[in-house]
Amino acid sequence: MTTENKSIPSVSVSYTRNGTSIKANSLGMRPMQERAYSKRGEQYLLIKSPPASGKSRALMFIALDKLRNQGLRQALIVVPEKSIGSSFADEKLTVGGFWANWTVKPQWNLCNAPGTDGGKVTAVRTFLEGADQVLVCTHATFRFAMDKFGAEAFDGRLIAIDEFHHVAANPNNKLGQHLGDLIARDRVHVVAMTGSYFRGDAEAILFPQDEAKFETVTYTYYEQLNGYEHLKQLDIGYCFYSGSYTDDILKVLNPAEKTIIHIPNVNSRESTQDKLKEVEHIVQELGEWKGTDPATGFQLVRTPEGRLLRIADLVDDDPAKRDRVTTALKDPAQKNNRDHVDIIIALGMAKEGFDWIWCEHALTVGYRSSLTEIVQIIGRATRDAPGKPRARFTNLIAEPDASEQAVAEAVNDTLKAIAASLLMEQVLAPRFEFKPKNPDLGPTPGFDYGEGGYDPSKCNVGFNEDTGRFQIEIAGLAEPKSPEAARICQEDLNEVIAAFVQDKPSIERGLFDPELVPEELTQLRMGKIIKDRYPELDEADQEAVRQHAIAALNLTQKAKEFASGDDDGEKTANTAFVDGVRKYALSVTELDIDLIDQINPFGEAYAILAKTMSEESLRQVQAAINARRVNLTPEEARELARRALKFKQERGRLPSITAPDPWEKRMAEGVAFLARMRREAANA
Repeated sequence: MTTENKSIPSVSVSYTRNGTSIKANSLGMRPMQERAYSKRGEQYLLIKSPPASGKSRALMFIALDKLRNQGLRQALIVVPEKSIGSSFADEKLTVGGFWANWTVKPQWNLCNAPGTDGGKVTAVRTFLEGADQVLVCTHATFRFAMDKFGAEAFDGRLIAIDEFHHVAANPNNKLGQHLGDLIARDRVHVVAMTGSYFRGDAEAILFPQDEAKFETVTYTYYEQLNGYEHLKQLDIGYCFYSGSYTDDILKVLNPAEKTIIHIPNVNSRESTQDKLKEVEHIVQELGEWKGTDPATGFQLVRTPEGRLLRIADLVDDDPAKRDRVTTALKDPAQKNNRDHVDIIIALGMAKEGFDWIWCEHALTVGYRSSLTEIVQIIGRATRDAPGKPRARFTNLIAEPDASEQAVAEAVNDTLKAIAASLLMEQVLAPRFEFKPKNPDLGPTPGFDYGEGGYDPSKCNVGFNEDTGRFQIEIAGLAEPKSPEAARICQEDLNEVIAAFVQDKPSIERGLFDPELVPEELTQLRMGKIIKDRYPELDEADQEAVRQHAIAALNLTQKAKEFASGDDDGEKTANTAFVDGVRKYALSVTELDIDLIDQINPFGEAYAILAKTMSEESLRQVQAAINARRVNLTPEEARELARRALKFKQERGRLPSITAPDPWEKRMAEGVAFLARMRREAANA
């Protein structure tokens, strides 16, 4: 079936497929596992690594060493749901060269045990009192066991928490509370693993004092995908529809691609409130229904071109039907069979921990409120598999209609989809390492500085292909002074950017305010976010973090703008992002932080939005946002006045209200606004 793909990728990243991320060393460890294993002696270890990078096996290597060489009595592996327990099944690690195999006795994989979590708590007690070394259970079972036995019952043991983003540092999150108790007692080892680099609700996973105890191992998406053998391109985009999504789905769904369709939650705006009919409608759009496969429960559909599609329906709640389909999908004998299934339709399933290497397209209908969930969904398509050079994620979103309430809701969904797209762009890009330009600096071994090599008279851009890391010199860049600020600049810039791109005033103005002065976003809004997020940092460190975060976001946007548009050669496609950063750096006299602050971080996103949304809908969105825009708030005026004071210290004069420079004029407006407020308060 040939249908026009109307989705325009907002992010398209190409990789060199150098094969490094799938090569094993003499112990059978891939690069991420080797990196994590090198930190095996740490008491508290946080592994941030993409789906399919081998976190489960990395944990096996580390746990076996802790049990044999570090004096720990037992290891408890804690997973969010029963299906993920299979990731920690027996593995013959000695085949790859390791000194022991990973074995879990059947009675201690509680994910496979019948009964309720409450009943399984008794099994945990029996395990803790016995001599066997490894137990696998769900987050829920572990929470109940902690409630019943207390933190002291787990002394001298390794607690490994998979999908760590489920933890949160608030009193309502029991797992987070229990983890805090274990860390306070300080008699266990903890290995925490997550494929998500941020929380969708911008909520801290750990309290700062607890997080400081963790050694972090980061393996980036760029390293993972660049080191694949087959997958060389990943596209992420959004597409708008009007009417019912089931009528428009073939505009973005190509039946020839292996696809997971996540239909909308029944409470969402995109839902028709009848999930079963939605599945039926999608099936009808694809072709003629030919019955159900008795062995797998898959729906059989003949396309107009004569191809027989095998469709797994995970939406139908009928236990007999769903169990047969899920069992067929998990059949280990079919794991490497590309023709086993063609399309999976799901609602609330087939996300984190779901392993289908052949998935080429993750198609999600309706906005998902959690950015973490979006990362997990995208992760279903980023597995490497033969004959799979390209993968994509599409978010299908309803366009605004005429009623004001619907417009407001649609605007919010649109802004959130753009935020997710911008953030994924940061997650997928190489890592940035920024340095203040200094005449004493020289080249760093391992970095390629482009044609002509390192030039001491310029701001240089170096790139290390092996690590997927940029080294960029920026004039006037503030350096972090405290260890915590340095850690944030090194490890948590994506967390900061996540908070910024989800900040509604920032994204609304960045996209739709024609009078915007970019510094109002890059300095004021980003500055406020940093202060709110890291109040423990002093003002100089807050400014350093702000500069590093805005440099990472804006250089990614400029790289996209300056990247070579011609995809004739594979080399050009593979190096487009790197070339884009270099071209931008060469296009300016000097790469300095003031110049980076003058870039609107949402400019490129608007260009894509204008191509994907109808002109009428775009006007409606712009009108809805401008109608509720406030010109200046007292808080913004105070921050502008602070910036004006810094301006005076540097220039010897206050900003002028008639200045041709829009940022200077805006600072002067802030001072005037504050003065007017004070006069009015005095007169009152």
